[in-house]
Amino acid sequence: MLFSIANTESNALPDLGYLPQIVLAVYLCVLLLLGYIGYRKSRRSEEDYFLAGRSQGWIVSSLTIMATFFSSWALLGAPGAVYKDGVAFILFALNVPLSGACVYIFGKKIARAGRKRNYVTPGDMIADYYGSRFSLRVLAALVGFLYAVPYIVMQIKAGGVLARSMFPGELTFTISSNGAPTYIFELDAFVIGAIVLSAITMIYIMVGGMRSVAWTDVIQGTLLLTGMLIAGIATITALGGVGGFFDAVSKDLPADAQRVPGPSGTWTMGKLSTLCLFGSVASLIQPAQWMRYYAAKSIRTLRRSAMIFALVLTSCFLFGVMLVGLGGRVLYPPTVTYEVTTPAPVIDGEPTGEPKIEVHETKPATIPKDGKLSAKIKPHPRLSEVGGGDSNDILVVVLRDKGTLLLGALGGLIVSIIFVAIMAASMSTADSNLHALSAVMTRDIFDRFIKRSATERERAWVGRAVIIHATGLALYLVIRGEQDTSFEPVKMIAKMGILAVAFSAQLIPVTVDMLFVRKGSKHGAVFGIIVGLAIVFCFTPFFSTLLGDVEGGAKALSFVDQMRKLIDIGAWGLCGNVVVFVVFSLFTPKPDAGRVSQLGAIMDGEEPKLYQ
Repeated sequence: MLFSIANTESNALPDLGYLPQIVLAVYLCVLLLLGYIGYRKSRRSEEDYFLAGRSQGWIVSSLTIMATFFSSWALLGAPGAVYKDGVAFILFALNVPLSGACVYIFGKKIARAGRKRNYVTPGDMIADYYGSRFSLRVLAALVGFLYAVPYIVMQIKAGGVLARSMFPGELTFTISSNGAPTYIFELDAFVIGAIVLSAITMIYIMVGGMRSVAWTDVIQGTLLLTGMLIAGIATITALGGVGGFFDAVSKDLPADAQRVPGPSGTWTMGKLSTLCLFGSVASLIQPAQWMRYYAAKSIRTLRRSAMIFALVLTSCFLFGVMLVGLGGRVLYPPTVTYEVTTPAPVIDGEPTGEPKIEVHETKPATIPKDGKLSAKIKPHPRLSEVGGGDSNDILVVVLRDKGTLLLGALGGLIVSIIFVAIMAASMSTADSNLHALSAVMTRDIFDRFIKRSATERERAWVGRAVIIHATGLALYLVIRGEQDTSFEPVKMIAKMGILAVAFSAQLIPVTVDMLFVRKGSKHGAVFGIIVGLAIVFCFTPFFSTLLGDVEGGAKALSFVDQMRKLIDIGAWGLCGNVVVFVVFSLFTPKPDAGRVSQLGAIMDGEEPKLYQ
């Protein structure tokens, strides 16, 4: 019997031995431990499972809000966008302090109402305010679904991609008898990574609920912030310090990369400003964040969380990963042809070594007498597969080439921490959205329309069932899409990820009306959200597919592309949403005045008048 291993050296990782795997194993064990501790401290009630008993302090609240806000995109997509489009995309960092302001402005009013009226989901508050038993609750659940699902799928996929970067490819065992293979067993790092990330995330959410999610977010948020700063420091040091960095950027960066709209012409001021403004609000009123306002211990807690969010996260984002994109463009200049940016070959993952094949004789295993066992490892994937490919790899490349050299003996440990930080960013977004999705489907669908008499314990178990099914569906889509490149649904869901915030933005009009204006009507809210979602749908891959074979479809798609370049797509949806909301509100009945007065007083921190 022969046992053969074929391995290919690549530039995917420096030679770190088993250090990344050890760091990852320790990290995953800590997450499971926190899940168990969260279970021991839980009170077995619906409120405790979904909102941690509304008792989160300012440190936990700050880090769980920040960890939920930033996914693996923060360490891969953001520096990749700066690498492609230069200074223009750095203006997107304004999104972070604006989001911090939203935590304070919106969060305190939502928290007051949630505590007083025992709300759990956004749908609870919106339906109660407008007096809607069905339509608004279902629409709020739909918006939450459209936001959560793409993020869950993308984070699970990111876990698989990163696992493949840390482990040596695919191991295939084949047992054959008389020359005919009888059994094949494959271990693919991508599949294993996606399954492990999904399983561990699912376990600690199901066991400990919001409390475990928040505590793990503390670890994940800390790793995320650390990773951002280390990446920025490594880039600045590689270019000779702060002075050398800015000299190199000003001299070596092309003129079109130093101004708006960037080399690709994508980031116009109109698009940047609307994306920052509406994107910041939309990201902080999606279900996972909305529920964190309910879970805060006090208004003072949210005030502190808002300040920490705005100061700490903005600093790490601006002076961390954003600088990686600029410095990376200087260190590894891309090729720009007709507004198309092609990353340098080193970023595109060209192999740096020749294949090495080793053959070892081994003792026979328990297989047929005339059979033999062979095993081989497929070459390590190209580095461009990390984070989705191409320019998204710039942070990994900079750390791989510069971090280990600049930081000496600590270089390997730091690179390992960065990889785990990217994994942590994935898990912190996946767990928050899975948990929020379970609450939305349980409270807004099951509890209201399937079994209104369900006990708190039953609803908590339904929430766990939702987590299992949602994780299973997302994992299936990720693995199917990886194994079958023609599997279109995964491609569409991945593309819809950039539209998630645009869908969430359609709750802005009703949120602003409830918290501040209080002039809208239920019909205005319902039809406004429907129109807003329909407009955003026109920018999705599904809409492009529908128009593909329709006469005149090409002109319609061209028009949509032109609209996309002017302002953010979420802003287009909001334009239609607000117009319909205002017009319908002028001519349809308003919510009950007594209810509006009472809820308004609660949100404003005043003593409410008696109302039931």
